[in-house]
Amino acid sequence: MKIALITSMKYGLTQFIFRDIHALMKKGHKVRIFTLHCRDGLYNPLSEWEVIPISYFRIFWCQFFCFLNRPRLYLLLLKEALESKSLINLFVGVSFSDKLTDTEIIFSYFGDHKIFTAYYLKRITNIPLIVTIRAYELYRNPNPTMFLKSLDYCDRIVTITEHNKSLLVNKFGISPERIDIVRQILDLNTYKPQRKIKILIVGYFAEKKGHEILFKAIKTLNRSDIEVWVVGDKVSWVLNVDCHKIVKELGIESQVAFFGPQRNTALLALYRECDVFCLPSHPDRYGDCEGFPNVIAEAMAFGKPVISTRHAGIPEAVESILVDENSVEQLVAALVSICNSTKLRFELGQSNRQRAKELFSERNNTDLENILKKYALKPVKTSNLTTIDTDLVH
Repeated sequence: MKIALITSMKYGLTQFIFRDIHALMKKGHKVRIFTLHCRDGLYNPLSEWEVIPISYFRIFWCQFFCFLNRPRLYLLLLKEALESKSLINLFVGVSFSDKLTDTEIIFSYFGDHKIFTAYYLKRITNIPLIVTIRAYELYRNPNPTMFLKSLDYCDRIVTITEHNKSLLVNKFGISPERIDIVRQILDLNTYKPQRKIKILIVGYFAEKKGHEILFKAIKTLNRSDIEVWVVGDKVSWVLNVDCHKIVKELGIESQVAFFGPQRNTALLALYRECDVFCLPSHPDRYGDCEGFPNVIAEAMAFGKPVISTRHAGIPEAVESILVDENSVEQLVAALVSICNSTKLRFELGQSNRQRAKELFSERNNTDLENILKKYALKPVKTSNLTTIDTDLVH
């Protein structure tokens, strides 16, 4: 089946449209995407998909050709477009129409400007038209007059809920016999309960933080039950590594989730939900080292097992598990040990929580306060100031 899909890519494709196209293509159907906007987003067409965006050059010239070839129809549609305030939809529809010569069905996703454009395409080509109605067009339609006119010309109307069907029937007067309910699809092999061991790393993408060492260890492990949560981003004041590029080159994108910079509630939730915290710090190529990473203290306070390195001040707080700097092999062994034992993760977490209480409590601030008080300038008494002033006068 050869399908002309009318949609928009204002922010890429929506996830559910992407899934429908992908599923139809896998079944051997040819889907050509006619898009009213064409920008990248979270979900973009695959390289082998055919995307036909609006061409303003074609919009201009195709009006003349359509008028010359079918003047009566064009003038009729032009009159309709002026009356219904849908002139741009007519112009776009005309510009797409000559690319539908081998199309078997027009499929409009959403009942807004997409279906208005598809309506004119059907009037010009007489190709069957199907529309899927999602939600917003039932409540805030940009052109209610054109919406009703377009629905009248649809060969079938698809929507995703019984509630939507009731609205179409009771609010818009559509016969229930013309409406099908087809819900969105999910890849149930992807969206299913799965027990993953979640390894959290938090920090700027600084070379000394050891992201690359961790990613190489994950690649070596080759275990589908392990997932890495990465919190942080590049910054301008340190030597960075391109974490996204490294992950892609290693082919472990399906195991690494990038959360970007996080703080407060979101960061606390990630600490709480992870199983292991890992920061394989090492000197960067210029010798820059850690002091003591605050994120390790935070993970310990959450009662999480920590894997880090014998680097700078880290061994002063982390008693285990520590590996040598830059050792992918030792990190792999440590990850195997901790990922294979729920009991070990619990015991190390409990030990780290107690260690955090001993090392990182509010007492430290009291110690700092006492040092500041000890060496601060003492307040000068008012009586002394008066005496000094008198002496200066005499």
